[in-house]
Amino acid sequence: QVQLVESGGGLVQAGGSLRLSCASSERTFSRYAMGWFRQAPGKEREFVAAIRRWSGGSTYYADSVKGRFTISRDNSKNTVYLQMNSLKPEDTAVYYCAARSSLVLSSIANEYEHWGQGTQVTVSS
Repeated sequence: QVQLVESGGGLVQAGGSLRLSCASSERTFSRYAMGWFRQAPGKEREFVAAIRRWSGGSTYYADSVKGRFTISRDNSKNTVYLQMNSLKPEDTAVYYCAARSSLVLSSIANEYEHWGQGTQVTVSS
């Protein structure tokens, strides 16, 4: 079982920035494509961003965050990041990272095999 632990959430004003981290103890972390999802109260979990396994040369973003959020990974630290800039109140949600043992990027939550517990991000207006 791949364990994932998110951190970096918090309260920020609109227009501000946060960087989320997702750390894994998995030795083969680099073999996993990684994704970030979020879930706001009363809403379904939605895709935010994904990064290809190995060097992470390819990334994929939801339209709602494109140009504001950046996903990256550091395989030497077994960590994936989500840099969030120009935050908006509608970005408020619990953010989850997820791992998928596939070469193909995916925006579908059910295609990810391992999940973290989530970290709360709250953006005030």
